Amino acid sequence: KKKRLYFLSKERLESGREVENKTEEEVSIIKVSSLTCIDLDNSDLHQSAVLLKQACLDSGFFYVINHGISEELKDEAFEHSKKFFALPLEEKMKVLRNEKYRGYAPFHDSLLDPENQVRGDYKEGFTIGFEGSKDGPHWDKPFHIPNIWPNPDVLPGWRETMEKYYQEALRVCKSIAKIMALALDLDVDYFNTPEMLGNPIADMVLFHYEGKSDPSKGIYACGAHSDFGMMSLLATDGVMGLQICKDKDVKPQKWEYIPSIKGAYIVNLGDLLERWSNGYFKSTLHRVLGNGQDRYSIPFFLKPSHDCIIECLPTCQSENNLPKYPAIKCSTYISQRYKAVHAHLKQT
Repeated sequence: KKKRLYFLSKERLESGREVENKTEEEVSIIKVSSLTCIDLDNSDLHQSAVLLKQACLDSGFFYVINHGISEELKDEAFEHSKKFFALPLEEKMKVLRNEKYRGYAPFHDSLLDPENQVRGDYKEGFTIGFEGSKDGPHWDKPFHIPNIWPNPDVLPGWRETMEKYYQEALRVCKSIAKIMALALDLDVDYFNTPEMLGNPIADMVLFHYEGKSDPSKGIYACGAHSDFGMMSLLATDGVMGLQICKDKDVKPQKWEYIPSIKGAYIVNLGDLLERWSNGYFKSTLHRVLGNGQDRYSIPFFLKPSHDCIIECLPTCQSENNLPKYPAIKCSTYISQRYKAVHAHLKQT
């Protein structure tokens, strides 16, 4: 499967002429990565866990197939996303993000790699989060506040499509969490408890990228970063742009393209899982380079419940391998990371 995916993606890269504007030197160091593919319809979860563990150790990125999300629903979500971003700026600004980052984020709103970027990312976004039920114990939590929605008269059916897609993405992430638990030698339902993933801080973000990136000038569609949470489930429109750096400590950094494959979702690990696993599973540095085409993606970022304490998992420590990170409450950690990404806005 890995070899088949590689050739498929290489053909797509060449036929799309994604590298025609690169210099010879740049082309020589660009590769298309080959990722492991996890079948979520495989009844042998332990077999899937072996594959997933190796993928997490190799790159922290993998594909999932047979996830149960219909292509029709995915296509509908992307069509609605494009309709929103095609609106006049004044209409989009009516749903400008609030203090908990729900709603519309204009271009340059986030700065993910301040050491290398001259300004914020060349992307705009719209964030939809987990809403606690009003009669539930978590409805008043900061990251469970009500979502902001575009005017239904302007975008009819938009909210309904996004809510449906959100629930499907959350379902898939919880399925992956079962395999992840087995890969970490935990009980299959270890993460699927009310304290952990029962009321998650889970954000679905619609992204629209524009322009052409130029790393030599510090211009990026999305700067190099690792995700904050437990895992991310990514759907893209097929336009090449996503790159990963498997070893963030090696200089110079080597970047590889991750192709989009029809019917598959891209999954990557986040920083909270790295903390949880005591550094056993590492979050992976990634970025997006624009090539002049419009590019759309819908990542779903899964993080545990507000009050979940992120501390070293029992299977990831021993007398010779003591916990490397102090325990921290999930909502505290996420708040710190959000503030850091938007710190540049206070200076402008």
